[in-house]
Amino acid sequence: MKVIGILGGMSAASTQIYYRELCARTRQRLGGLHSPELLIRSLDFAGIEKLQAAGEWQQAGAILNREAKALERGGAAFIILATNTMHKLATEMMRGVSIPLLHIADATAASIQKQNLRRPGLMATAFTMEQDFYTGRLAAAGLAPLIPEAADRAETHRIIYEELCRDIVTPESEAAYIAIAERLVARGADCLILGCTEVGMLLNQRNLRVPVFDTTLIHCDAALELALGVAP
Repeated sequence: MKVIGILGGMSAASTQIYYRELCARTRQRLGGLHSPELLIRSLDFAGIEKLQAAGEWQQAGAILNREAKALERGGAAFIILATNTMHKLATEMMRGVSIPLLHIADATAASIQKQNLRRPGLMATAFTMEQDFYTGRLAAAGLAPLIPEAADRAETHRIIYEELCRDIVTPESEAAYIAIAERLVARGADCLILGCTEVGMLLNQRNLRVPVFDTTLIHCDAALELALGVAP
């Protein structure tokens, strides 16, 4: 099995999900006492969030690049960045790094295409919903992503940073997220991308009526297939 390099901590809540799910999926695939070979670098999200809020993306990119190089030196065969938002800096992060990045949006787009769906609703941080580094990549794959209206984007973003990233899950926020998702469906979304690695803490296939694509779980499956040498 190839060594998976995980650059996480953004937030720690989602990185814990990555670790748990990669372990569970490896056991399911291989049985017995098998577990994945991982290198994990978990950053202090407080510092990264301050850079995000201040628009200091160049500085954040330099941090990610330093950590990607450290994962490569440590023996990782490839890297997964355990956050959707910070894929904004994928190019900066991988500058001078010779091992590949398994891009979360590419894995998600491929999963949606396999089900012959085309118009995914996207719930994520404001950065991911409103900037084209993510939606543009989905569009390049032939999809037509749909994002919430302004007020719903603001509430989606608030819940992520004020609650989910702090491991806070409430029935009120679950209800709010379901309502936002339903409004996307009413506008024509044929499926829903949980486009922040924490959104799956509130939404899943059990509480939504359209196909759900949890980017964290999709990313874990794609990473395990690559680590095991399984063709997509």
